[in-house]
Amino acid sequence: MEFVWFILIGICAGAIAGRLMQGSGYGCLVNMVVGIIGSVLGGWLLGMVGFDFTGIIGSLVTATIGAIVFLWILSLFNKRP
Repeated sequence: MEFVWFILIGICAGAIAGRLMQGSGYGCLVNMVVGIIGSVLGGWLLGMVGFDFTGIIGSLVTATIGAIVFLWILSLFNKRP
């Protein structure tokens, strides 16, 4: 059941990050995938710094931070003229 929550939180985080990063959204489906990857990245990054958020809200914050960082990294490689 935790895996389902992980996917759902990642999808929500991707949607939030797509809205917050103006001009960096890649569409609904890609933002969902970015949110799932970002949730893993956010957990790893915040774990390295020493932060540990718990609960659904904490997981959403962690996943959103990771998704924003991942969208920023993607925007570095996707330069539009």
